[in-house]
Amino acid sequence: MDNNEKIRIQKIIADAGIASRRKAEELIQRGAVTVNGKKAQLGDKADPFRDKIIVAGRQITLKKDAKKYYIMLHKPRGFITTMSDEGGRKCVAELVDEVPARLFPVGRLDKDSEGLLFMTNDGDFANMISHPSTHFAKTYRVTVHPRITEEQLTSLTTGVVIDGRKSMPASVRVVTTEKERTVLEIILEEGRNRQIRKMCEALGLEVARLKRTAIGPVKLGMLQPGKWRELAPDEMRKIRAYHNKLAARNKAEE
Repeated sequence: MDNNEKIRIQKIIADAGIASRRKAEELIQRGAVTVNGKKAQLGDKADPFRDKIIVAGRQITLKKDAKKYYIMLHKPRGFITTMSDEGGRKCVAELVDEVPARLFPVGRLDKDSEGLLFMTNDGDFANMISHPSTHFAKTYRVTVHPRITEEQLTSLTTGVVIDGRKSMPASVRVVTTEKERTVLEIILEEGRNRQIRKMCEALGLEVARLKRTAIGPVKLGMLQPGKWRELAPDEMRKIRAYHNKLAARNKAEE
């Protein structure tokens, strides 16, 4: 494999199931990755089958033609979206330990949230869905206290300033309204950290429950909390078609 055929380090890390490509880039920037004893830099390439690549003290081993897994998990509340935790907290890795491959989560759901989470060992698939430029829509069912006002509803739809930056416009629909609570369906095309909770908090709303019900065209359906299944071929086709549609739209808007 000559230099032109070598692969970017972050892709190798993702293909090895260590972390998503974005997380791999963070590891490289932190100086946690070495290639043949030399600290890696963003943009560096390597031969995954000849070069000695070490990530956070662990050497990468990449199998040729390893099977790719595409998992749909119903993450329960109380689990964190990482593969391990030094503090001993429950991790989503425990829920998919029957899968004979090192998986990593595609994006995240915070500990107190639940619902649909993709997990994979395919870095390209993870990047297709979670890269910020893609704007892959994610649908949430959100219960807030107290009852929402029209002004608050408008603010959620048009954007709320959180962490010093206004959120992108969102699709927000009232599902049910009671005296002291409202159930909303919120569709976001960006994935900032704890975004819905922060948006609601900025408007004086308390999130009592947050559940992701769909990612792009794929719905959680009746999958029970803590259970997982492989994505069906038809679901994979829909995801790729949806991504291509988004890519065409984004290109047209440039």
